[in-house]
Amino acid sequence: MATSSLPMPGKRFVIGVPYVWLFVFFLLPFLILLYISFVDMGESVHPFRPIWDPVTGILSLKYENYGTIFRDAESGELFKTIYIEAYLRSIWYALMTAVLCLLIGYPFAYFIARSAPSVRPALLMMVMLPFWTSFLLRVYAWKGILADQGVVNQVLMGLGIIGEPIQMLYTDVSMLVGMTYVYLPFMVLPLYANLVKMDFRLLEAAYDLGTSPFKAFWLVTVPLSKAGIVAGFMLVFIPAVGEFVIPSLLGGPENIMIGRVVWDEMFTSNNWPRATALAVVMIALIIVPLAIYYHFTAEEK
Repeated sequence: MATSSLPMPGKRFVIGVPYVWLFVFFLLPFLILLYISFVDMGESVHPFRPIWDPVTGILSLKYENYGTIFRDAESGELFKTIYIEAYLRSIWYALMTAVLCLLIGYPFAYFIARSAPSVRPALLMMVMLPFWTSFLLRVYAWKGILADQGVVNQVLMGLGIIGEPIQMLYTDVSMLVGMTYVYLPFMVLPLYANLVKMDFRLLEAAYDLGTSPFKAFWLVTVPLSKAGIVAGFMLVFIPAVGEFVIPSLLGGPENIMIGRVVWDEMFTSNNWPRATALAVVMIALIIVPLAIYYHFTAEEK
């Protein structure tokens, strides 16, 4: 009797490809980072020094690379270090960026999903159009827009709304504007993919039962688009936590995020073990909540 399933070798190949990809491009680099984070470089410039004594075979792990992240070297206080401040600042910026992208991107995605099928490809192309330009150029362009003599200030002064330039560059505003602009498509696309499959006759049924448009949207559309909201939120939040380019170009000295701190530790201070320890902790801050979330959502299903 014929079967529709793939032959065993083919099935193993299809299942194995994503696992090989994850091993080569995630697990293996992560293990290398983890190894370097326990290395004691000393006076050496080589970060791949052995962490065991070849004579005695005893492991020599430098836990101080992690200890300095959480404990201040001078006062000895826990969670009072510049690294913890950078982590918290990065999480705050990433969270605010994800929220702004959701507030702006949801109407965009809903409008595209409700538009005529003939115009949807053109609208989606407009969403993806920024990707045709270099990421660095797009971020750098915001310096010319938000600078004291930039486009925004020149227009406002030309209209007589303000008398002197407003400082927008190197502030929280410039950081959030730049990050929201860059990551907005990552919110719109998963939301659209979820909303376009929604049966809008459910809204018509809610209207027939006397529900107001807002209540129908809140009780019908939003719950049905929960998967798109979560996917978009994660696609924005995760890369935004470790963002480096935008804080470097648009952020001031008070807006340093953990990505910039890792860069400084690795290439300015040449302290690769501490830089990799910072990266490992950052990965853990992202992976552990994700694993817990998916564990409980899988149990609910």
